[in-house]
Amino acid sequence: MAPPESNKKRKAITKDSVEADEVVLSDGTDGLEPGFLDSVLSQSEDEASDGSESDISNLDGDDIDDFEGSGDDLTSEEVPSDVDSGGHVPLKVNGSSESGPKLLEASGDELQPNHVVTQDANGNPRYVYRDIDPVYDSDDSDAPETTNTIGNIPLSFYDSYPHIGYDINGKKIARPAKGEALDALLDSIDIPKGWTGLTDPNTGKPLELSEQELDVLKRIQMNEIPEEGFDPFPATIEYFSGKTETMPLSAAPEPKRRFIPSKHEAKRVMKIVRAIREGRILPYKPPLEEEEEDPDIKRYDIWANEAPRPDHPMNVPAPKLPPPGYEESYHPPPEYLPDPKEKKLWEEADEEDRDRDYLPSDHKSLRKVPGYDGFIKEKFERCLDLYLAPRIRRSKLNIDPESLLPKLPNPDELRPFPTTCATIFRGHEGRVRSLAVDPTGVWLASGGDDGTIRVWELLTGRQLCYVKVSSDEAVNVVRWRPGTDAVILSAAAGEDLYFIIPAIASPELETRSRSLLDAGFGYATSNPSSDSTKKTSAAQWTRPAAHLLESDVLLQTRLRSTVKVISWHRRGDYLATVSPSGQSSAVAIHTLSKHLTQQPFRRLKGIPQSAQFHPAKPIFFVATQRTIRSYDLSRQELLKIIQPGARWISSFDVHPLGDNIIVGSYDKRLLWHDLDLSVRPYKTLRYHKKAIRQVRFHAGGLPLFADASDDGSLQVFHGKVVGDMMENATIVPVKVLKGHKVVKDLGVLDLDWHPREPWMVSAGADGTCRLWM
Repeated sequence: MAPPESNKKRKAITKDSVEADEVVLSDGTDGLEPGFLDSVLSQSEDEASDGSESDISNLDGDDIDDFEGSGDDLTSEEVPSDVDSGGHVPLKVNGSSESGPKLLEASGDELQPNHVVTQDANGNPRYVYRDIDPVYDSDDSDAPETTNTIGNIPLSFYDSYPHIGYDINGKKIARPAKGEALDALLDSIDIPKGWTGLTDPNTGKPLELSEQELDVLKRIQMNEIPEEGFDPFPATIEYFSGKTETMPLSAAPEPKRRFIPSKHEAKRVMKIVRAIREGRILPYKPPLEEEEEDPDIKRYDIWANEAPRPDHPMNVPAPKLPPPGYEESYHPPPEYLPDPKEKKLWEEADEEDRDRDYLPSDHKSLRKVPGYDGFIKEKFERCLDLYLAPRIRRSKLNIDPESLLPKLPNPDELRPFPTTCATIFRGHEGRVRSLAVDPTGVWLASGGDDGTIRVWELLTGRQLCYVKVSSDEAVNVVRWRPGTDAVILSAAAGEDLYFIIPAIASPELETRSRSLLDAGFGYATSNPSSDSTKKTSAAQWTRPAAHLLESDVLLQTRLRSTVKVISWHRRGDYLATVSPSGQSSAVAIHTLSKHLTQQPFRRLKGIPQSAQFHPAKPIFFVATQRTIRSYDLSRQELLKIIQPGARWISSFDVHPLGDNIIVGSYDKRLLWHDLDLSVRPYKTLRYHKKAIRQVRFHAGGLPLFADASDDGSLQVFHGKVVGDMMENATIVPVKVLKGHKVVKDLGVLDLDWHPREPWMVSAGADGTCRLWM
């Protein structure tokens, strides 16, 4: 019985889509009830033909309407089929002759159908088309053969199933069978052509390569070009000929660099040549090839028949054995025989540690001497001596290492210099910050943290005067006025500068000293307009308080900041003060006879540390933390900037001749500068473990200078300076003086020399002053 006619139409799907692989008749599954499709797919293929009619009869009217509405989506051009006038599609079911959609192919003069009509799972007719055989004119003629019919799906999705996918007809594709161990062994023995041992990830089958692919892989493994017939070295195409044409392309003249040697290349070459000369670049030396000894070559003992010859550089005599001594005698004297204790020690000692290889033994006669057990060993060592003896006589340079050092004079020949502590001055409470010996060399002045100024007798250590200038501020510095025509002591405590005439001089000398201090008041009275021109006074010159007047303090000068350094001019009328915290007013020059104060510098580069007058010339030295600047006072200009190279300068002193200075620094260095030689230090001396506080030359004509350090020691040096410009200064350390105690990391704070004798006084943080003679 023919199936009833329906208005169902088959959708046409493009060839390239996934649905194109399965061309089926649409049975209106969009309108099926829920669960209907699951029940249909659960049936086997064998029952599909029997239940086709019953399944179709279960469709409702609404489903039929949905099917009919879907016919508008298909045009007659999409499916090549024969449609009758009523719009029905004749079907061919189970070999019936009803007409349906066909794809015809040419077979000679007749057109043959290119499909086979079967039934699907619901009993509906299904068209199964044969694969298209591309001809020469087809676009797929060069496409590779498709071996994967399951789609672009990883095979790992089917690891738990016995199949690996479905073909175009919806049938399961079974997994390729894998051989057993024996089959694998046979396959490995009889390797087929193109076998690789790999598995194709798309098909799951063994991967086989063609002869052309194997040839390409072989060429790649042999480092050859994969493409056959490729020429890696083609013939050179000369675009430009090497011939010189009569008319060049450019008539510009040759540049200068074409015929002048390059300076840059010359520098590079000289740099390499210099490195080769210095040994930083060594030429390449090929490794020496060690030749194997030829057994046919004969070697001879050159000393087998040694005959005496005159001494000649080409003659190398054989090394001789030392002559035998008493120890080797068979009957040595008793004093050469070891006692039992020495014999035991020799036997217990190691062979390498023994002083000799045998022990002397005594035998009454020569026939009782036994055989020497070390005979073979000695002969063997003798042969080694002959074999390893040098063939060239080399003369060694016998140079005494001490001769390479500079010859310094013996310190005993450089006397006199201080060596021992003769007097200790006690009385200050706290640290003694400063001290000074008067120009006559009889008295010593000192100042400390207790705010007192004390005058001592130098030789006996007896205290003569005592002045307490301040109860809050420490006395930072004390200095005597140079010259013997007056006795004036200057001291600084805080911002005040005091001038004292101690009661130690004769009445005439005291009267002369008072007249020098009082002369400034008369000058200020006679010239009242001199100070009025200044906006602000740099210092105030006044009489001190009543209790200070009773203590012989006759003059007081008030400055703007704390004074740390006082330096007198050689004539005694000028003195300079340094206040490191004063900024623009840090350095001041005072005139004692006029009671005037001048500030020569508006601005200084750095914090000033100290200042000194030149002993013979109108030159003023100012030391900052890093440099020392020298100024000409007459022309008012900068002469020189001395660079000691220290991190922080603590003090400096000028040689009595004025051509050399010494600099002490807080970084434990003592530097000697020759002003005529260079602005850099001539000598750098490092003899202290802590900072250097003070340095001082001997001003009485002795070639001595010394430094004081926080390690509690004083280093005395012999420094000889001559007038000859061709001879350098002689600097020799002669003595280290120790005696002061270190208190709170502070040792010796100040020192001074006697004006004539080789005596030195020092002030320490332990509250004492010491005289070194």
